[in-house]
Amino acid sequence: MSTSQTPSYVRLQVELVLEVSDPDALTGTALESIAADFTAAGAAADESAEERTHAEETVREDAAEALASLIDPFDLVSQVPGVELAQASWSSETIDYDPEDEGWAAGEDGDEAYYGIEDNETDDEEGGGRTER
Repeated sequence: MSTSQTPSYVRLQVELVLEVSDPDALTGTALESIAADFTAAGAAADESAEERTHAEETVREDAAEALASLIDPFDLVSQVPGVELAQASWSSETIDYDPEDEGWAAGEDGDEAYYGIEDNETDDEEGGGRTER
């Protein structure tokens, strides 16, 4: 197999800090998305109804969860030619953020450990063929 045919894997790390300026709009959109997902899945069984109720309660209680329910890494790369999402995981949390604080910066030392990146002296990393959330 030539080099051009050998699959290569790239870890794309993105860290975003978002300001929730309208929590009601965020929650409402997340609830609409949950309703659409469960409607598209067909007639809801008791377990699906419980899952939907749990998902709705979760996004009502926490803006970070509402945001996480709306973000899909596949959507971020689906229009990029020549790539296929091999694995993804993401999370969201409410944080104390002060852009004027010198102690807060994206990409601080120790991020490699946080993201589970090991220095194996290569830039290639095999994906697990799965998508996590």
